[in-house]
Amino acid sequence: MRVFGRGEGGGSADGIGARSESEYEALRRRCEERLRELEATEPLKQVHLPSLLRSEGMSRRTFLKWASATTALLFLPASFEKLVARAAAVMNRVPVIWVEYQDCAGNSEAILRADGPTIDELLLDVISLEYHETLMAPSGFQAEAQLEDALQAFRGKYILIVEGSIPTEGGFGFNGPRGESFLENLKRLSRDALAVIAVGSCASYGGIPAAYPNPTKAMGVWDIVKGKPIVNIPACPMNPANLIGVVLHYVLTGTLPELDYLLRPKFAFGYRIHDNCERRAHFDAGEYVEQWGDEGARNNFCLYKMGCKGPMTFNNCSIIRYNDGTNWPIGVGRGCIGCSEPGFWDKYAYERPMAGANIPVPGLWNMGIERSVDLLGVGLLTAAGAGIAIHAFLSAKYGKKSDEGAPGAPPKEKS
Repeated sequence: MRVFGRGEGGGSADGIGARSESEYEALRRRCEERLRELEATEPLKQVHLPSLLRSEGMSRRTFLKWASATTALLFLPASFEKLVARAAAVMNRVPVIWVEYQDCAGNSEAILRADGPTIDELLLDVISLEYHETLMAPSGFQAEAQLEDALQAFRGKYILIVEGSIPTEGGFGFNGPRGESFLENLKRLSRDALAVIAVGSCASYGGIPAAYPNPTKAMGVWDIVKGKPIVNIPACPMNPANLIGVVLHYVLTGTLPELDYLLRPKFAFGYRIHDNCERRAHFDAGEYVEQWGDEGARNNFCLYKMGCKGPMTFNNCSIIRYNDGTNWPIGVGRGCIGCSEPGFWDKYAYERPMAGANIPVPGLWNMGIERSVDLLGVGLLTAAGAGIAIHAFLSAKYGKKSDEGAPGAPPKEKS
């Protein structure tokens, strides 16, 4: 059985973990020193971010709004906004090699449609993207030559981004004109990488290719790459904002962000979807969609009984959403399928609550908090009313007898 744990060299906790004022001040000084060092180096790609933004019709105000949102995303105080903006401008000092294996290219597609002040420009035009099979113009032996040049020029300095799972069964998955297997290609490219970032659920944990019966014996990056810092950014597809956050954190601090036990950045996967869901109040109230198209569905009630896996899934998609922050699956009436969790296709992606999930609805007899309070209030009110009625009845009955006096006693004189 796979035992999940923090990978070897699994990133530093410096930076995001800082909480006290003195720790933030120390982090700020370290970030400034780091940025001064990067600004003093020659850019690997001659792209001037302010000019690029102007050419795209982006105002400085728009860029600063993005910097503010990204600062908040990284759990940094507002005083770091200027540093985040400076870090974005020197992202062309970081060489990146992006490879695709067994996948649908959904994560590359997500980047191309990324939001914000042309985040795709930030990543693809500002970052020194040395190799990306899907996006680059060269192919075949020309692409191979470009890859080799990048490996030699940036040995030990490049970030390797991996998209797609890795088939380990013989006869599946080959890359390039030399017919190198995905498995050998990953081992070769990761050997001299500074760090490896697995984007999407396939690269992180095997994803859908690793679902039963897993004919290619697909695995995630961390099953194969050892002795390197690894960051998993799962989901299907991953949210581009989270990848930008990881790269920016490295540019800003020189370290990888703090990771959870599944090697996911805590700033993005420290949230349970259920706790930030816009339909959470309906869960607490015991109001559910019982059938697609019913009255509950029309009133946007909770989707838990329709199989939503939000209560056991950690991701920030309920906060930052997708497609320019327009919406997310639950927002359009579809339950969460837990795509940022390991083995999600076999464990979570079906339209019923998990058997034995043991997630009780709060309140009395699974009725929800509001209905329980209402029922309890009505019960107390009824009991109080009954008590008053009984008291009135007994007072009327025995009080009258008391006025009549004891048997045999002389009648009271009338005044």
